Amino acid sequence: MSSSFFLKGKPKPNKKRKFGNDKKSKTTKQTVEKPAEENHDEEIPSEDEEEIENSNANHEFQFSDEEDHETPQEKRLKLAKKYLEEIEKEERSRADDKDVRRGISKRLQDEYLDSVGKLRRSIANELTGYDENCLTVIKHKLQKVPITCVCLSSDGKFMFSGSKSQFVVKWSMQDLKSVGFFDCLKVSSTNDQSSKKHRPQIMAMALTTDFKFLAIADMSKSIHIWCPKELKHLNSLSGHRDIVTALVFRKDSHQLFSGSNDRSVKVWSVDEMAYIESLFGHQSPITGIDASIRERAITSGGRDCTIRIWKITEESQLIYNGHKGSIENVKLINEEHFLSSGDDGSLCIWSGMKKKPLCVKELAHGRAENGEANWISAIATIFNADVVASGSCDGMIRLWKLGDHYRTITLLFDIPVIGFVNSLAFTVDGRTLIAAVGQEHRLGRWWRIKEAANRILAISLNKKTVE
Repeated sequence: MSSSFFLKGKPKPNKKRKFGNDKKSKTTKQTVEKPAEENHDEEIPSEDEEEIENSNANHEFQFSDEEDHETPQEKRLKLAKKYLEEIEKEERSRADDKDVRRGISKRLQDEYLDSVGKLRRSIANELTGYDENCLTVIKHKLQKVPITCVCLSSDGKFMFSGSKSQFVVKWSMQDLKSVGFFDCLKVSSTNDQSSKKHRPQIMAMALTTDFKFLAIADMSKSIHIWCPKELKHLNSLSGHRDIVTALVFRKDSHQLFSGSNDRSVKVWSVDEMAYIESLFGHQSPITGIDASIRERAITSGGRDCTIRIWKITEESQLIYNGHKGSIENVKLINEEHFLSSGDDGSLCIWSGMKKKPLCVKELAHGRAENGEANWISAIATIFNADVVASGSCDGMIRLWKLGDHYRTITLLFDIPVIGFVNSLAFTVDGRTLIAAVGQEHRLGRWWRIKEAANRILAISLNKKTVE
């Protein structure tokens, strides 16, 4: 495995708030003097009643004291017991008593492997095609230009779309209708003086797992952080010397990775809205980026024909070579394998332990009229699954099955789509494929397909019914 140098920028010191000692405020009780006649008639408690009240007070004091001194291990044990009880109830409703224990153990094992990134789900054999009647076209009057990117929430309830305009639209995945939008022009013009000369274009978007932060790159040197719930601008992160081209949040974290035309990868802490460090090594603008659970980022370097895995903790990088042309996209399949595509028209499956690709599918979308390979402009993966999707300008979106040990890639079926497929994304359950289609490529205007429409497609995938 080859490695290269790893340079770090000077991180900004984390400023933590210092909390002073809280002084308890003394509460004073107002006493009201009673008339002499009422004092004479006042009931005096007996000794037995006083003993009972004292014992109750001591009992309450001991109970609250036990709660305060409950250790973190005891709290975790309680939560684990509650979680197991919930799983047991669900499994009992589905199966007989004999299969309850097997179902609980299998479910716990699958959840653990999924959290670690080693679970392999077989979905390809269940897919039989797509439903033409359930192919929904999504359009918005503010996005009449080519759609460049889409971003789905982790729970599958909302979607954000960006285009070659300054507007970002929020969609509800239940009824596929718009629930809001915001304009990036005002924010971009106030933070970047150079952006006043042109209208912003949404290049990339990233959403945190907990739906707290939405990061947007709009053809400027800054990264704009928005609140996805209230659609309010929170802050802007500045540090890149050229246009930001790729964004991704680390799973279950607020750590942000960004790639730019300045050939650097930067790490940000969105909780503190602060820059952490810079990673150098690519020799051309960065075109794609992805990340998962571990503190690592994977990037494609475009014309330098390299893919790099950045190990943040180890302060090192791994370099992979295999494509004959520019590498445009890279997506993680799981923690150990990833998929890449480029303008040479090939799909490559990689292992983090090998320098060369495990499998190469050349001319995945055929050749153009001039004899050159069709440029694969978008790919999508289902994490820990054996299904991937690819899109180009040949009028087809293609779904592929990954073979055992990721040594083969086989075509499942085609979905006819006219136009440039600029972005692809699967829903969490893998039953719907979202495609952003436009008349032009998301990075430029080299070609234009006049008969295509600028729109978003929600494609329902058919699965085998289990009898």
